[in-house]
Amino acid sequence: MSTAITFSEYGGPEVLALSQVATPEPGPGQVRIRVRAAAVNPIDVRIRAGAMQGVFPVAFPMVPGWDVAGVVDKAGEGATASVGDEVFGVASVGGYSQYAVLDRPFAKPAEVSFETAAAMVTVGEAAYRGIEHLGVQPGQTLLIHGAGGSVGTVAVQVAAARGITVIGTAAEQDTERVNALGALAVRYGDGWAERVKAAAPRGVDSVFDTSGAGVLADSVALVGDAGKVITIADPSFARHGVRFTGMDPADRFPEALPRLAALIAAGKLDVPVWHAYPLAEAAQAHAAIEARRNQGKVVLLP
Repeated sequence: MSTAITFSEYGGPEVLALSQVATPEPGPGQVRIRVRAAAVNPIDVRIRAGAMQGVFPVAFPMVPGWDVAGVVDKAGEGATASVGDEVFGVASVGGYSQYAVLDRPFAKPAEVSFETAAAMVTVGEAAYRGIEHLGVQPGQTLLIHGAGGSVGTVAVQVAAARGITVIGTAAEQDTERVNALGALAVRYGDGWAERVKAAAPRGVDSVFDTSGAGVLADSVALVGDAGKVITIADPSFARHGVRFTGMDPADRFPEALPRLAALIAAGKLDVPVWHAYPLAEAAQAHAAIEARRNQGKVVLLP
């Protein structure tokens, strides 16, 4: 048996409980890790609250979380990592735990902390995926909605590193930080489209919506082509002819993870970790995200 966070009913952060669960065993090609850090993502909060019942059914008790980093302590036959290796990736079963099983472990560079490696998994893959699907080229201009958020922060840096001109919508208090990441920040809210036009007089080539803030109609009008707009956050995408990415596992880019880790190791990508909580304080971590107190990623330390 090992320690994990579970919940047995939908509700607020208080339904999260420190529990004893069966220690998972790796199958062929899998590894089991002693988890050193597990990221807390907004999707975890929504699943716990019951907001995702229609698309993500839950079998109680559930161990939440997927993004983990740690040290391999057992390897299945044919696994690509060995006992003692420091790895990160997506847990096949809940990540808020002392132990987790990974189908596809990625080597963690020594220069990257366990906290940063775990924090990067979901947001990094989503950011990389959106840019890849849009096919934005060096010299073109990309508008990123929600540039101050976790996915937006990574997307700005990845795009800027490729020689793409980035315009980022952000809250007033985030504009200085977004500018420092390599984008030209504009304030979101009413009138954002006019502010973007003023910031990019030659026009915008593509739009990546990470915010889900009802910006799709004006984004399509801005670029003149729904095919040049993609969202990871707005459920009204079909109404606007816009592509939604993230629901289909075949749509994802797991190969982005080692590339992003290499960028972090080289000092070319920053994934800020706002706060690290002990595993037992998972409820406090969820409450911080619900209250939007966090300015960066939140991780748990089993």
